[in-house]
Amino acid sequence: MMSFENLEVWKKSCALAVKIYAILKDCRDFGLKEQMLRSAVSIPSNIAEGNERNSRQEYKRFLNIAKGSAAELRTQIYISQKIKIIPEAEAKNLISELISISKMLQALHDSLTKKLITDN
Repeated sequence: MMSFENLEVWKKSCALAVKIYAILKDCRDFGLKEQMLRSAVSIPSNIAEGNERNSRQEYKRFLNIAKGSAAELRTQIYISQKIKIIPEAEAKNLISELISISKMLQALHDSLTKKLITDN
């Protein structure tokens, strides 16, 4: 199995987490900020943790958790835009990136499922 550091979805989600930190560095809504940072960091962290497990089933489970965190972060970005913490154009770009990451996570999950079927 490929190391998580070589996965494009891990690289993209790490870059997104760094971007979220930069965008929210001056945010005074500490509750929302903390939740968004946790969601953002959760995505690449779960990809890495699942990759290091010794089971494809566990890996798939952690990819599902990462995908859930991506959806959670998208929701928080929508809210942040509506309450004027994140400008609309920036929110649209972040949401687009998250949709792309979610699709990549699903594709990786699907490839692991196909691999399980062909291994049996």
